[in-house]
Amino acid sequence: MKKPLILALFVCTVFCTAQDRLTGKLFATRSEVMAQNGMVATSHPLATQVGLDILKQGGNAIDAAIAANATLGLMEPTGCGIGGDLFVILWDAKTKKLYGLNASGRSPKGLTLQYFEDRGMSKIPSTGPLPVSVPGAVDGWFELHEKFGTLPMTAILQPAINYAENGFPMTELIGFYFNLGVSRYLEAGFPNIKDNYMPNGKIPQIGELFYNTYLANTYREIAKNGRDAFYKGKIAKVITDFIQDQGGFLTMEDLSDHQSEWIEPVSINYRGYDVWELPPNGQGIAALQMLQILEGYDFSTIEFGSAEHLHVFTEAKKLAFEDRAKYYADMDFAKVPVETLISDDYADKRRQRITDRASKYDAGEISAGETIYLTTADKEGNMVSFIQSNYRGMGSGMAPPKLGFMLQNRGELFNLKRGYNNTYAPGKRPFHTIIPAFITKDGEPFLSFGVMGGDFQPQGHTQIVMNIIDFGMNVQEAGDAPRWNHSGSSTPTGNVADGKGEIHVESRIPYQTIRALMFKGHKVGFDLGAYGGYQAILWDTKNKVYRGASESRKDGQVAGY
Repeated sequence: MKKPLILALFVCTVFCTAQDRLTGKLFATRSEVMAQNGMVATSHPLATQVGLDILKQGGNAIDAAIAANATLGLMEPTGCGIGGDLFVILWDAKTKKLYGLNASGRSPKGLTLQYFEDRGMSKIPSTGPLPVSVPGAVDGWFELHEKFGTLPMTAILQPAINYAENGFPMTELIGFYFNLGVSRYLEAGFPNIKDNYMPNGKIPQIGELFYNTYLANTYREIAKNGRDAFYKGKIAKVITDFIQDQGGFLTMEDLSDHQSEWIEPVSINYRGYDVWELPPNGQGIAALQMLQILEGYDFSTIEFGSAEHLHVFTEAKKLAFEDRAKYYADMDFAKVPVETLISDDYADKRRQRITDRASKYDAGEISAGETIYLTTADKEGNMVSFIQSNYRGMGSGMAPPKLGFMLQNRGELFNLKRGYNNTYAPGKRPFHTIIPAFITKDGEPFLSFGVMGGDFQPQGHTQIVMNIIDFGMNVQEAGDAPRWNHSGSSTPTGNVADGKGEIHVESRIPYQTIRALMFKGHKVGFDLGAYGGYQAILWDTKNKVYRGASESRKDGQVAGY
């Protein structure tokens, strides 16, 4: 009878070090994964293994990231694909420098704001041809590969091609959303849905094999003939002919003129750690603004998950999102005062608006889009923070014939009111929700990470940073700890009447916290899973090993060798 007690004591000795140092609560669902030579973390175990195989074949972290993303475009079309955009922050071990890539596409040059005004439209629809902007992902792959890649693109894309032709089993969470998404597009009557996503005449159920031979052929064409096959060749012709037949505006010129942009990541220092994000048209600096405000509070005396913790966090979020609504947009079209917004002085001024009561909130919400995030690292020390999405669900419902993918609906995020930074214009990149993140310490890489989930992403980034730096959690526990998400809407379609928004909490947030927040004037409720999805790789400089984590709320996996 003593053996179970001895085992329990042993387990506690091993795992109780990974705990909230203030409350003693354990959050980790499992231990960190550790490896020396390389690591991959994605939202699908088979995509993780593809990336790992690329590393073992002599590829680097950039090659592995592209291969994993191509595999996810096949296996998780509910969140990504080559019909969408991507953003990357990567650490290059040779130059010991961070690089940023904005591979987001622009609106059609032939579609004007006047078109929407003439039809009395106050919002770009979520589906159909009008929200379709140029898909930037494929060009992003080739920009990354040309600058940093090692293996040929034929080798990088071959694993995804093999799975597309031979099939793979549909996983639980992806299978749920795949069934939901395909059913909705079928019901809406969009063309080519059945042909693309129902290879045996029915929607594949969880555990059943799914094939996509059309996508295999598309990948093969891209691998053989490069990015021009997608933007100037027969793939481009199929895309543009289809969109125009559906009443849209995307042209061959829109595709052929597209190019990604290498940009400088921006950062703030949070308690000795440099946290890096990309500047707009994405929302990454919202996380930096939140952290700047929160650094003014002493979290050594504030308990994790307490009412005070969630209160000041939420109030900081409201302030950052007010600026997001006002300023964030394509910086080729709008002046965004990035340095001011993330400065210490501005944070000090904004912090003064926070009291012990919930404040009014007049910024609204933009998105609850679906996304994939992955991160890779190799034996040379390169680390890649990589995010990619079709935006809302599987995308616009526009699936070009016999290509095997759906085009994004990212253009939905433009504002149709004149005078705003993010007001629609031809050839303009829309506001983007997807954001990769990175942390360095003393000029060396520390953490490559991201948290998926539309408007939640800056909140998720901020929670991860605080969990690790303020509350001493390890990289897996930081993702497994309970989350909360402040939203401007109490329901997907309705606004909160008092203008303060609502804090949605996961079930492990204690009731005493919920009750205390309500006394502060907050509306508190629950949600059906709008808490994002997390992957991360930490570089342990002392032991020279990678420590990885994967989202316990998804189907994914982190693995190394």
